[in-house]
Amino acid sequence: MNQSTKKICITAMGISLFVVLSLCLQVPVFENYYLCLGYVVMTVFCYYMGPISGMAVGGFGVVLYCLLTSGLRGMPGWAIGNLVIGLIVGLTCRITLRMKNQWLRHLIIGFSILVSVAIAMLGIKSLVEAVIYAQPMVLRIIKNTYAFVADVVVMMVSLPICVSLKSVLHKTFGDAIAK
Repeated sequence: MNQSTKKICITAMGISLFVVLSLCLQVPVFENYYLCLGYVVMTVFCYYMGPISGMAVGGFGVVLYCLLTSGLRGMPGWAIGNLVIGLIVGLTCRITLRMKNQWLRHLIIGFSILVSVAIAMLGIKSLVEAVIYAQPMVLRIIKNTYAFVADVVVMMVSLPICVSLKSVLHKTFGDAIAK
């Protein structure tokens, strides 16, 4: 199997895992929001596979999750937002890959998580929902603050998980993932 096919298959498994974790492990936090554990998978894919796989796992994962649970309600802004998160975090992981100081690397990745989730949830998701639901943007930003906090927490906690998976992923998937 060539590398491109292997990466596509691994990314498809990531999309499936995003959906399964989002459906099966729902940890309630605020109101009707919960920690979406699919973001653990998205973070791992951004970390090891880069922006394209991170975007695919986050974007397609949300689309499939929403189609299985609530239809299109809430999906467009969330899916577009996840594309932005996957792009920014995946690029940051790719750019910082060769850094010698791993603490600095993870600090930079953590900052990119914070910024990208703010852009995605407070900006893009809020704007799309303000247009779709004909509600004031300020109301949507306030409502999406819960999603922002929950998603940042899950992605930040995922960084140590990424580090701990290194030897297993390299042994299992070889050259298909970043070294």
